[in-house]
Amino acid sequence: MLHMPVNLDAPQAHLLLPVPGVRIGVAMAGVRKPNRRDLVVFALDEGSAVAGVFTLNRFCAAPVQVCREHLAGGSAIRALLINTGNANAGTGADGLQRARRSCQALAGLMGLQPRQVLPFSTGVIMETLPIERIEAGLPAALAALQPAGWAEAATGIMTTDTLPKAASRQVVIGERTVTITGISKGAGMIRPNMATMLGFLATDAVIAPALLQPLAKQAADASFNRITIDGDTSTNDAFVVMSTQQAGHEPITALDATDGRTLLDAVVAVAQQLAQAIVRDGEGATKFITVRVQGGRTEDECKLVAYAIAHSPLVKTAFFASDPNLGRILAAVGYAGIADLDQGLIDLYLDDVHVVTQGGRHPDYREEDGQRVMKCSEITVQVHLHRGPAEAQVWTCDLSHDYVSINADYRS
Repeated sequence: MLHMPVNLDAPQAHLLLPVPGVRIGVAMAGVRKPNRRDLVVFALDEGSAVAGVFTLNRFCAAPVQVCREHLAGGSAIRALLINTGNANAGTGADGLQRARRSCQALAGLMGLQPRQVLPFSTGVIMETLPIERIEAGLPAALAALQPAGWAEAATGIMTTDTLPKAASRQVVIGERTVTITGISKGAGMIRPNMATMLGFLATDAVIAPALLQPLAKQAADASFNRITIDGDTSTNDAFVVMSTQQAGHEPITALDATDGRTLLDAVVAVAQQLAQAIVRDGEGATKFITVRVQGGRTEDECKLVAYAIAHSPLVKTAFFASDPNLGRILAAVGYAGIADLDQGLIDLYLDDVHVVTQGGRHPDYREEDGQRVMKCSEITVQVHLHRGPAEAQVWTCDLSHDYVSINADYRS
């Protein structure tokens, strides 16, 4: 079974820009399988600030619980520890103890306090974290620490991903060049109710530490919180933003000021590239679909409609089959949850094809036009509610035979 991502290439290592103050080391610890990179350490220089947003799944993994504790505790975070192959979720008190032990092990080797380490895990749920293998692999990861470790790290956090996901860009703030580089992973169990399964983004921008959390939240809401592959919210979702404060410009003290907006726009652009890469590499995906809903009274009701379309198995399988069975989209609009929706106002477009006007089939719409669009690898579904000025968009993919096969075979 060969699954190819939709118009997505592996990142080129030389285009992933090192972020001053960040070093990354990757090792093979044999967490689940031998001879694969599965352990990643981020080391942050003193003076760095870190913020994160995490899954809203109440059955959240042990490392998520420990991360929240350590970030809330106010200690300066100096290291991140990430393993793939085992999610350490659904593991009870023993899982919490193992997550804490991993922080203790790394802190001991780096001369830090355990509360200065954030742990992350991804992989199979309800299996015991092999903490001894992680502890044994840490010295190799630390020996490999280097500023240019982003590409290896992107590979080292993959699970069912077919390609690593990474992005970089630079902007000028106060006549200084500011770098933003990030990696993410995810291909299934993606309906991030905050972020993706895992995303890590670093910058050397000088920003008031109190602004980092709203920066992370706004970036997540504009990127990882706008994607869905299968509607399932993971137990391990985490999106972390790090700032090493080393770029040398005047500190950013407001996100709505000129410099703050420049940084926010660049961070959002990198986060969107990483989030869209997850959809393009969705398990079994053959199409990348943008769902844009306009003319709502509020952005929230636009998102309700967009996600109803993007989550519908009937809509997604129609896209896989290139079958313009577009009544399925109208049905999803109707059950999205807008109680006073006037169906007589609805417009629906597939790319440039006007399918529905005033709630009924457009007189000029022809089935072959719909089929032409449905055969494309990238498609935009546009719905106009004609109720107000708000709009929202989400990104999703189709649902194929391979999605079932990949998830049926995941643990074997």
